[in-house]
Amino acid sequence: MPFARLARATTPTCHIGLGLAAVGRPGYITLGRDHDLGADRSVAALRARTHELLDAAYAQGVRYVDAARSYGRSEEFLAGWLAAHPEIDDVVVGSKWGYTYTAEWTTDAERHEVKDHSLETYERQRAETAALLGDRLDLYQIHSVTPDSPALTDKNLHARLAEAAAQGVSVGFSTSGPAQADAIRAALAVTVDGEPLFRTVQSTYNLLETSAAPALAEAHDAGLTVIVKEGMANGRLAEEHAPPELRAVARETGLGCDAVALAVILRQPWAGVVLSGAATVAQLTSNLHAPAVDLDEGQRERLAALAEDPRAYWERRGQLPWH
Repeated sequence: MPFARLARATTPTCHIGLGLAAVGRPGYITLGRDHDLGADRSVAALRARTHELLDAAYAQGVRYVDAARSYGRSEEFLAGWLAAHPEIDDVVVGSKWGYTYTAEWTTDAERHEVKDHSLETYERQRAETAALLGDRLDLYQIHSVTPDSPALTDKNLHARLAEAAAQGVSVGFSTSGPAQADAIRAALAVTVDGEPLFRTVQSTYNLLETSAAPALAEAHDAGLTVIVKEGMANGRLAEEHAPPELRAVARETGLGCDAVALAVILRQPWAGVVLSGAATVAQLTSNLHAPAVDLDEGQRERLAALAEDPRAYWERRGQLPWH
């Protein structure tokens, strides 16, 4: 499995990955985006920003990069960076299929992405990903599986995914919504020829949304690598938006709210890779302080009290505007 390469890494940040959702397209639902990106959202500007982030991430020990077909031009930007650095062969590359980007590089589109977990969409997007990333792709994930997703029951799709796995691409899935735990457990039961299909799971987990934790522990125990996304709750845990208790604990540690929030995730025994969704090098550098955060039991208890009802959390997330 490609993530075995991460286990051999020696930097303290090797289990923090870089997600490209925030920089592969001009619009996203992260708070503070206007400040982070400024007015220039051109393709050239975001390509340069992505390459700058990848340079900084690699230099500081990050070895996993996460893209998706629906993240605008994220795969294209990543492919360009990899081509410019042929000497780099130890980065694990993951992408996702199942959503189609439809905003046409605008921030005010009626629909920014369309979800479709059909076999036809997989075939089309797999070819699109292959045209950009070729054999650099290590992991291909079904994007945002929910309990009612046809991807959980489509045997023909499972057979095609198993073929990709036999050819060396690890197969995984990501989850979203208040029923993440149900989706994870359903996916764990998917087999092809008696063997489990999925090798990784990527789920939302943060100080405000902790409901998937028991299922993620089960996935880890079943041998899957757990990747955590949205550790900053789409900006709700960043300094200017963070709950007072998080800001207080951050002051006590002498580090940022982001480092504290990500540190809590890194310390979960089932967490394999925790994604940074940084849009600036300064944010990334601050995120990478997470392994240095030392929290005592009292601080951990205060932060645990921030958890929200998952339905309330996802309802609020669904109301966040595309900036």
